[in-house]
Amino acid sequence: MDDEQNNENHTLLAWILGIAVTIAIAVSLITGIMVAMGSSSSVTAGRATGAASGGAAATTEVEVAPDLATGPGYPALVRLHFDTARFDLPADAAARIAPIADWAKAGAAGKIGISGFHDRHGDAAANAVLARNRAAATRDALLAAGVAAERIVMVKPQETTGGGDDREARRVDIYPAR
Repeated sequence: MDDEQNNENHTLLAWILGIAVTIAIAVSLITGIMVAMGSSSSVTAGRATGAASGGAAATTEVEVAPDLATGPGYPALVRLHFDTARFDLPADAAARIAPIADWAKAGAAGKIGISGFHDRHGDAAANAVLARNRAAATRDALLAAGVAAERIVMVKPQETTGGGDDREARRVDIYPAR
């Protein structure tokens, strides 16, 4: 192999390494942006996360939503709708979740299920993060209202199917669960 071929091989290797480093930097930047947007407060699958009051208590995240508890003594399901690409709670959220928070604080048996939803438009991973952040904001409001973290069950983000109402896709359901 002469020097010219050796130099060509080194140049090709340098290009490949440069591309790999560029991809690694891009992934790091995207991850950092997602964390800065609030995904760090979200719950990851199979793990527990600390409560807003210092991390001592934990909520869990499950794949399948627990069954809705209905009947006498159970509060009704509450549905919060969010603005497009936002996860800050609606202005009336505290008043709307108060009955469920009061039920949980009164020592009633059961858990509180929180399910965040998203639609099929746009990037699926970004939508899942947004739905998770909406659910986490709701969880934080329940914790602030005095609900014990162990009473809260977070459900992995769910994609809505069917229907033409995008508003329904931008929602979090809060409900008494069995």
